[in-house]
Amino acid sequence: MTAQVALRASGAAATVAGLACVPFLLGDYGLSLAINIVSYTVLATAWSLFSGPTRYVSLATVAFFGIGAYTTAVFAETLAWPLVLLIAAGVGILVAGIVGLSTLRLSGVYFVIFTLGLAELVRQLVTWYEVNKTRTLGRYVFTDITADQIYWQLLALAVLVFAAGFLIGRSRLGLALRAIGDDETVARHSGIDATRAKVALFVLSTVFMTLTGAIMAPRWTYIDPAIAFNPVISFTVLIMALLGGVHRLYGPVMGVVPLALLFEFLLARFPNHFSIMVGLVFILIVYAIPRGIVGLVEQTLRRPA
Repeated sequence: MTAQVALRASGAAATVAGLACVPFLLGDYGLSLAINIVSYTVLATAWSLFSGPTRYVSLATVAFFGIGAYTTAVFAETLAWPLVLLIAAGVGILVAGIVGLSTLRLSGVYFVIFTLGLAELVRQLVTWYEVNKTRTLGRYVFTDITADQIYWQLLALAVLVFAAGFLIGRSRLGLALRAIGDDETVARHSGIDATRAKVALFVLSTVFMTLTGAIMAPRWTYIDPAIAFNPVISFTVLIMALLGGVHRLYGPVMGVVPLALLFEFLLARFPNHFSIMVGLVFILIVYAIPRGIVGLVEQTLRRPA
């Protein structure tokens, strides 16, 4: 078992080392596409960390992504970059803790509706503050962070989210969350503190989302609430995670890569109909591949020859 773990660790390290060389091998467009893929890999995997085992479908991804982006816009010119990321993580933890404690007693469609409303609420609050306090609606993001550095930071964040998922999956917290996903009432009667477990993982997953937004903000140069809190981000992350499969840690990546390439094509060719096409892709995935690509592959392999 130890040798097998060492072999997997060596393979993962080699993969990360290879991916770290991507900026040296691609041009500007290729690097832009790579940044998009890695950012969605972090977002979809972080979403799956919480929603996968608990089966709580969250549409609040963009709320935390936008919080991170605006934190960068506010502090990037006056504070050191590591401190900006630390503040973004702190704000994400604070908001996620408050939201988690007050709403994770909800379940099913009620939780879905609340998280969708949360993203819109945060966007409206930011819009109100910008218009009434700063007398402007958007902000310019001026930093010395280059596209190469954005890619490497997102890659490091991806490594951290996979490491967190690996450790959680083999911990008592992971076992508790799987029990909650199977039947929360039974889990509570078994002595599991369901609320604490859900809040802990919700906070952890949203920290990665917030940091992704903070790291991605310099990529835009200019942001406003419509950009930072675009609800399409939440739905795109959900679609990618479902396509890959949320019951395996590596599942979301299997959905991120093909959909990122597909959406890039659709956005370039059909910009006015992109949202409609995203909706059609979502419906197709739900009905045709309910357990995702990973589930489909595992089902195929289990079939007798």
